[in-house]
Amino acid sequence: MIRVVAVHTAMALVEPLTKLFKEHLPEVKLNHIADDSLIQEVIANNEVTPAVRRRLISYYNAAADAGADVVFNCCSSVGKVAEMGDLIAPIKVFRIDGPMAEKAVREGKKIGVIATLPTTLEPTVALLRDKAAEAGVEIEVVEGLAKGAFGADKATHDGLIEQEAVKLADEVDVIVLAQGSMAAMEEKLRAMTGKLVLSSPLLGVEGLKAYLKEVGLI
Repeated sequence: MIRVVAVHTAMALVEPLTKLFKEHLPEVKLNHIADDSLIQEVIANNEVTPAVRRRLISYYNAAADAGADVVFNCCSSVGKVAEMGDLIAPIKVFRIDGPMAEKAVREGKKIGVIATLPTTLEPTVALLRDKAAEAGVEIEVVEGLAKGAFGADKATHDGLIEQEAVKLADEVDVIVLAQGSMAAMEEKLRAMTGKLVLSSPLLGVEGLKAYLKEVGLI
């Protein structure tokens, strides 16, 4: 059986991803490595520190040692570390947000990005620009930071994100939700704004499935 290890910097996506894999990749054995001290350190330092990079690379290598075929990196804030890991780890390191970014640059020239943390907003904007360059298209990115949403109660969290979505709606073609934990709001925001709204978990799993088929693992 093909084995995938999902590496998390927080706990929010462990259960949702388990469900998505059961539905879309039932032939894959999924395990998780979750260390929420990673995102805490990123937030505290407002950047991905060398210590966070070292620990993540060690988790990618540990996944390989445990017999995994692919690492599924689940945190956009550390996406550049995942790209580094893909170069130096003995197995593929797949970014959960890669397929979302690829779809966004196919679907719109003006892309709004909503995040609750600057440490997630900046890497997501950079990823969109990288994917646009790869696709040979020009995009404009409009940033929306829902200040105060991270760590707030659900009503406050969702309300602040909704406010940012409404602000962006008239300016953009597509809205990207930078954090996978925001995926539950996708349909509501689409209804509120009338715009295409994209989040990473389902698109990431579908993208991983396409990759596994492409390389002949499934």
